Amino acid sequence: METKKKKGLVIEDYPIEGLSIAGHETCIILPTLNLAFDIGKCPQRAISQQFLFISHGHMDHIGGLPMYVATRGLYRMSPPTIIVPKVIKENVEKIFEAHRAMDQSELKHTLIGLDIGEEFYLRKDMKVKAFKTYHGYVIYSVKQKLKPEYVGLPGDEIKKLKFSGVEITYTTTSPEVAFTGDTTSDFIVDDDNADVLKAKVLIMESTYVENSMMVENARDYGHTHLSEIVNHASRFENKAIVLIHFSARYQLDVIKEAVSALGPPLSGRVFALTEGF
Repeated sequence: METKKKKGLVIEDYPIEGLSIAGHETCIILPTLNLAFDIGKCPQRAISQQFLFISHGHMDHIGGLPMYVATRGLYRMSPPTIIVPKVIKENVEKIFEAHRAMDQSELKHTLIGLDIGEEFYLRKDMKVKAFKTYHGYVIYSVKQKLKPEYVGLPGDEIKKLKFSGVEITYTTTSPEVAFTGDTTSDFIVDDDNADVLKAKVLIMESTYVENSMMVENARDYGHTHLSEIVNHASRFENKAIVLIHFSARYQLDVIKEAVSALGPPLSGRVFALTEGF
């Protein structure tokens, strides 16, 4: 279900804000999860998010990183946690070192490098896992459930079992939101990415949406064409797909027309984040 707001969308009960224009700026904000994917030029709405996930080191995705940390410090907000691909972690540290040297600011933050397949707990009930595109992320809800053999027991008896050291619960995880960053369509057919295609909401790039740019052009540039999403439509088990990172060559009506023309099984569950067009 989609609900339109003044800014952004509400998809499957998740408000999704920000903007994503290929080559210009990408910053996708999920305020109820207190996180943003990529930082773009550091839009004001991103500063209040405690967690920031950087997909790769291209300037339109990472350029505003020092400003994000500096502004949180200026407002006396808690130091943010920034998750980056492990392969660029050292270079990101150098960015902060350079800015500290130039303006003598502390730029307090926690920097985490994740490799493909590695996980990090954001809090007790939420974790993230990196997957292979350039570097994508899946956000999981984590819940503790009572083991079936203890269901129906009186509360006092369950407490006694717990205090005696008996493991009375088991852990369940559910993929909630996945974010691809820039990517070719190859991630769709990668068996290791099953949870990406099962996440309640998939936020994925679709740089090109019509035939003036061919699939081959998209692949050459490391991007995805809408026709490839259509060709792989049966693989997507997501309740909703939010398309981002459209080429700046497009007018808003071209994007809207392309999305509205989608047939089953994509029709009705594919949405476009078009702020800035």
